[in-house]
Amino acid sequence: MSPDYQFQDWVQSHSARTEAALDSLLDSAQTTPSRLHEAMRYAAQGGGKRIRPLLVYAAGSLGNAPAEVLDAAAAAIECIHAYSLVHDDLPCMDDDDLRRGRPTVHKAFDEATALLVGDALQTRAFEILAQAPCDAGTRLRMITALAAASGSRGMAGGQAIDLESVGKKLDLAGLKQMHALKTGALLSCAVELGGIAAQLNQAQMIQLQNYSAALGLAFQIVDDVLDATADSQTLGKTAGKDAANAKPTYVTLMGLDYAQKQAQELQVAALASLDHFGNQAQALKNLALLVVNRGK
Repeated sequence: MSPDYQFQDWVQSHSARTEAALDSLLDSAQTTPSRLHEAMRYAAQGGGKRIRPLLVYAAGSLGNAPAEVLDAAAAAIECIHAYSLVHDDLPCMDDDDLRRGRPTVHKAFDEATALLVGDALQTRAFEILAQAPCDAGTRLRMITALAAASGSRGMAGGQAIDLESVGKKLDLAGLKQMHALKTGALLSCAVELGGIAAQLNQAQMIQLQNYSAALGLAFQIVDDVLDATADSQTLGKTAGKDAANAKPTYVTLMGLDYAQKQAQELQVAALASLDHFGNQAQALKNLALLVVNRGK
């Protein structure tokens, strides 16, 4: 069996674990208020690459993380990610009609429901972690990490900078800061949650931080490249939105060749940061390759 095949098998099995966890941890569409719960499931179970849950599982494999704890962390971070997409697509934000190849939540339901879906998915994420089957100290560390990554000094802060930057010319440092918060914070948190569940030591967590910082920036750069080069069917969302909305990106600021080269350099840095873990980190290494090479 080839290494690539083994990794694809790993991705499929752990994506299925994520789906099963979301299915069991989200209220059914028959639970009152049924329309809200139906829309929450539509948002969270609507496909996607599941990169963040996969990073949770991959980092958790570096130690002896209990499977049920990783399931809770994977579901929680995917709830936060799904909420961010629902709100990002709203007319007051990016105003998009397409997500993951189908109508966005405010189009499939309505704007008020979409707003509540985001609110409810966010709070459900922390409820899931608060009830995770582990000791109180581990639960608190995971909750703290996810809250920090999601808030004004993380993902929400990055979104604010993004909105404030429309039509403006950011310098490279400003663009990196925006991406580190908007996209990188939640990706880094996924790795951190797996490391916390695995009870890794401080030195190991620092290595994971180096990995996820490089991976998070690479992920957003590749997004910028794909937005400029791929079509809507390939992306599963509206292509060319960044340029149409005059948003600063790596491609508009530095050019396509620079962006592609930078993504490759960040991939190398991410892989190098995992040398300490040896073969235990193979899933994390493969995920870094997957992130940078998607669309190729």
